[in-house]
Amino acid sequence: MAVSVWILATLLPQPLIADAVAERLAYALKANLAAVVPLFVMFAAVGNARFLSDAIDPTRHAESPSMEIDGRVADNTLQQNFVFVVASLALSTIVPLHNLQVVWACAIVFIVARAAFWLGYRINPLYRAPGMSATAYMNLGMIVYVLFHVFLGK
Repeated sequence: MAVSVWILATLLPQPLIADAVAERLAYALKANLAAVVPLFVMFAAVGNARFLSDAIDPTRHAESPSMEIDGRVADNTLQQNFVFVVASLALSTIVPLHNLQVVWACAIVFIVARAAFWLGYRINPLYRAPGMSATAYMNLGMIVYVLFHVFLGK
């Protein structure tokens, strides 16, 4: 995950924006919009599966194992998206402007990691670990970077 973020950050173009907090946040919000796409796809998958089955009434507890997995994946992805949004927005305000593309690099890795989490979970619950750890540790890395900068940086 860390190597992927680093490689992407070196390959992605530097943003052509002014060094203003509002522009940095707008840049990060665009990356966040891309990062929320997997969650929307998961919600659609859960909704469509429910609509086309007896599980349309959630009080019946008629979900298939794959529907249960998809619901759990969507739930976890919502949680991870929340942390990603907060951390990446904070990151966008302090990372040097010439490195701001790291926010998009993190968003791309987030998307891939969430897909790996979902696919791995569908194959075997133990196989969700690479996607989960990539997402969680990347979020933690952004949080630590921001907190380090806030309390010890400058």
